[in-house]
Amino acid sequence: MEYPLAGLVDDLRRYLVGQSVPDTLALIADHFPGQASFSTSFGLEDQILTHFIFTHDLPIRVFTLDTGRNFQETYSTWNKTLLRYQKPIEAFAPQQSSVEALVLQKGPNSFYESIDNRKECCYIRKMEPLQRALAGQKVWVTGIRAEQSANRQQMHPAEWDDTHQLIKVHPLFDWTWEQARAFAQEHSIPVSPLHQQGFVSIGCAPCTRAIQPGEDFRAGRWWWEDQAAKECGLHATAPHQGLDPVVEPLPA
Repeated sequence: MEYPLAGLVDDLRRYLVGQSVPDTLALIADHFPGQASFSTSFGLEDQILTHFIFTHDLPIRVFTLDTGRNFQETYSTWNKTLLRYQKPIEAFAPQQSSVEALVLQKGPNSFYESIDNRKECCYIRKMEPLQRALAGQKVWVTGIRAEQSANRQQMHPAEWDDTHQLIKVHPLFDWTWEQARAFAQEHSIPVSPLHQQGFVSIGCAPCTRAIQPGEDFRAGRWWWEDQAAKECGLHATAPHQGLDPVVEPLPA
């Protein structure tokens, strides 16, 4: 079921054309006070958005999913971010009982054995915590860029997420990897050392590797699944089509 909130997507897309990242985030913060959240995994794109949110003191809640299988470099970047900006980042962990049951039944590395097993692990460690993190929210801000994968090139800077019944906004959608790197360097933004080792997409340690020159941005995620879509389910959003007309105009 699509709620009236979905009708804002087309209007929001039109308004965001040509808008800067700070202006996009300010619009979200102003129009959805207390109901906008940004999810960070401490990769390059997310660090840039965290920088914008924190330095502009925007009332957008920042959270992360602590899956329990993250790289130590991710935790180090997390800590450096807290020290740099002196702002809180909420953490959502998987349900202890679910993790214990999965490991008891299938062992600690069942995700290598089948796509179904991998998706089960992703659900327990990422999807279910995300549902709790986004409960009651109207906008989910992400660091998605179109350049990251063929699937993401089919997305839009703003879209309706039917699973969580909210609007997703990708302020860096049209940015390139080189543009993001240059911005982070210019503003001395804490960046994961994994990026210097060939990691462009950073997820759980057992499921992420560095990519080789010329490889797709998502090639380092679940690399053993050669024929699978490189998504865990967090951002597998269907293309926006024919939503309801605008019911609550955004600022002109």
